[in-house]
Amino acid sequence: MSRSLDTETVVSTAGDLVDEIGPEELSLTAVADRLGVTQPAMYRHVANLAELWRLLGIDTRGRLADALTESSVGLAGADAITAIAAAWRRFANDHPGRYASTGRHAVAGDPALEDAAHRTISVLERALTAYGFDADARRDAADTMRSSLHGFVSYEIGDGHPDPERLDASFERMVHHLIVAFEAEQALHADSATPRIA
Repeated sequence: MSRSLDTETVVSTAGDLVDEIGPEELSLTAVADRLGVTQPAMYRHVANLAELWRLLGIDTRGRLADALTESSVGLAGADAITAIAAAWRRFANDHPGRYASTGRHAVAGDPALEDAAHRTISVLERALTAYGFDADARRDAADTMRSSLHGFVSYEIGDGHPDPERLDASFERMVHHLIVAFEAEQALHADSATPRIA
């Protein structure tokens, strides 16, 4: 029996499904079967599998940004960074299929994907406000944090970490290194801004 569909339902269902079966098994047919509709009914909402992956990447980035925001409410500096890092890792491990969608399409040149990625960057920049960086330095620090967290969890969920027995310790050390680097840069900026007495 056919049911009323919209794009949001298709994408959400695809996300739930890909977390269960893995990215290599995701297909329009599998999503249609889960929804109880025919595959042709899907084409009114997604043009093809590539478009479904693109929409899923946008949706996943939004969900990640929400999770990071929730984790860091009322926190700043090292506490915010630690909370965000833990939330990022937890999200990727809880939603490995969805998380894989974030690497399926190039972000640059796609306004919707750029906006979705910027939401995540904005959360990181807010967490870094306490360090007193100027806008450029804060954006660079956010990019560094994003690259580090994304790289780690991608290795972890893809079984690519070279030392899987030390995942927790390795993650904690990476986050510690980020905090130390940001604090060192904060001290450097503060020192350079201090007036010198002749």
